Amino acid sequence: MKQYGSNRGFTLIELMVVIAILALLAALVAPKIIGRSDDAKVEGTKVQIRNMETGLKLYKLDNGVYPATEQGLEALVAKPTAGTIPQKWKEGGYLENKNVPKDPWGNPYIYLAPGEHGDYDLCSLGADGVKGGEGKNADICNWDIK
Repeated sequence: MKQYGSNRGFTLIELMVVIAILALLAALVAPKIIGRSDDAKVEGTKVQIRNMETGLKLYKLDNGVYPATEQGLEALVAKPTAGTIPQKWKEGGYLENKNVPKDPWGNPYIYLAPGEHGDYDLCSLGADGVKGGEGKNADICNWDIK
């Protein structure tokens, strides 16, 4: 009589080989994936700064001046009520998603007008949220973005 099915399974050596291969793959791939999140946040910050720069240029085109430091980037989404009140402020604002984003680390952007490096300065303080730093903690500012 023929039996169906088998009690055969994997041997301990076969399981050890598979586990060793998986561990090797994880050791090679994990560091490359983990380090990429910081790079993505830096690139995302640069894109956000460029988008806000476009909004600032449109604001100036309509009103003849950039928002003052006191008015801040909020002037791009809500008509300022203090300082120089813009006469031709665009209904709906100057940023596509109708809010001033925080940087990818959850910190507000720093805006100065007039700036020390041009008509305005726009910066993220990086991962550590403190002025200065290197690597992922470095400041990302509009005058440094190429």
